[in-house]
Amino acid sequence: MNVYEYLLSYGIKPSVQRIAIMDYLLKHRTHPCIDEIYMALCSEIPTLSKTTVYNTLKLFVEHGAAKMLTIDERNACFDADTTMHAHFQCKVCGKIYDIQLEEITSAIKLLEKEGYAVEEAHRYYKGICPHCAESGNTGN
Repeated sequence: MNVYEYLLSYGIKPSVQRIAIMDYLLKHRTHPCIDEIYMALCSEIPTLSKTTVYNTLKLFVEHGAAKMLTIDERNACFDADTTMHAHFQCKVCGKIYDIQLEEITSAIKLLEKEGYAVEEAHRYYKGICPHCAESGNTGN
């Protein structure tokens, strides 16, 4: 499925800006913030503004096409992977990693069995990633 069809599948009317922003999210699984997306796309789309990026991401979140992460208190980050999963943020390099946890899936199944309709699950971890630990960079 291409990005145009992907947006339509979430009930979002595709535009040049929306397609570019969603394409960026889908191709860059780095959990980018608004500024990162804007800086990456502004040379391709000269009419793009930070406000457009913000409003587009807000629309994606409202329609369920993306998730907003607030693991970093300074910046909201965005994730095109809308499956239930956890996140780990390295306190040294700041990168956010997707973490698949069976316990999240099990908890959701249990809640749904009891009649709860789970729409969101947030599980965040913070520490030092393997790359920073291996390089001896512990932030101290």
